[in-house]
Amino acid sequence: MTEKKKPTLIILAAGMASRYGSLKQVDSFGPHGETIIDYSIYDAIRAGFGKVVFVIREEFVGVMKGIFDEKLKDKVQVEYAFQTNDLSEFGIDKQIERAKPWGTAHAVLSARKFINEPFCVINADDFYGRDAFDKMADFLINEVNDSHMALVGYQLQNTLSDHGYVSRGVCEVDDLGYMLSVTERTKIYYQDGSKKIVFEEDGSVQELDPMSRVSMNFWGFSEAVFGVAEKMLHEFVEKNADDPKSEFYIPSVADHLVQTKQAKFKVLPTASKWFGVTYKEDKEIVQDSISKLIEQEVYPKKLF
Repeated sequence: MTEKKKPTLIILAAGMASRYGSLKQVDSFGPHGETIIDYSIYDAIRAGFGKVVFVIREEFVGVMKGIFDEKLKDKVQVEYAFQTNDLSEFGIDKQIERAKPWGTAHAVLSARKFINEPFCVINADDFYGRDAFDKMADFLINEVNDSHMALVGYQLQNTLSDHGYVSRGVCEVDDLGYMLSVTERTKIYYQDGSKKIVFEEDGSVQELDPMSRVSMNFWGFSEAVFGVAEKMLHEFVEKNADDPKSEFYIPSVADHLVQTKQAKFKVLPTASKWFGVTYKEDKEIVQDSISKLIEQEVYPKKLF
């Protein structure tokens, strides 16, 4: 019997942190200076992941290695992939001036040389919770194949910040728990201090169901996604070469796979409450939430 491969965790940590105001990927949130990434890696190792790939900007590699290499030695394999504006590694010769790279799907492609097994993708600055990692690991070890992939689905009302707008992939889910579509909404917020949730698009404001399942960029894939994503990147760059703010998002790849019937995406509902640090004002809330989880003995006081 063939031994099942341990899945890999890709952590997207190349963001500019423009709304937060500093390099939040390495900010301290736990009692011993733990980053949010530390909690994600702890949950991933506990769930059965065998490798972590950080996608970062190259200038931060020294900082990241200084924080993570020693503490993770002998616990999990660690690799670093660089997301840059140079698209030549994907066979694209165009030189396009941009303030930042091409988005989350481009970031995933930047890590492909380190991936030879099923993998999942998360954001560095989102706290997903143990239950989410357990369910994704089980899926990637026992269910995933080239036409059967997954995402962790959170309730929209459990994923917002009180301090400004957020971006979410809003999912339509069928009766069997599979994603019918996912649409990236980039400006979601509570309207006028109420609990009414809205998003802005093309100058209009529209309401969203608070119970909607949303993607927090916690996706599970087989390696087959790389070929599809690279082809889509070529098309995206050709179409958006003159738009320096355009971004190629992971949900657009997943949605394409679903709409072209190349793959189904199982929505893994989680009991974990998401919390994150989009804004500086979110930090205290996250620290308090982590303290409560430590009191409940979900996490030890010192992770590593």
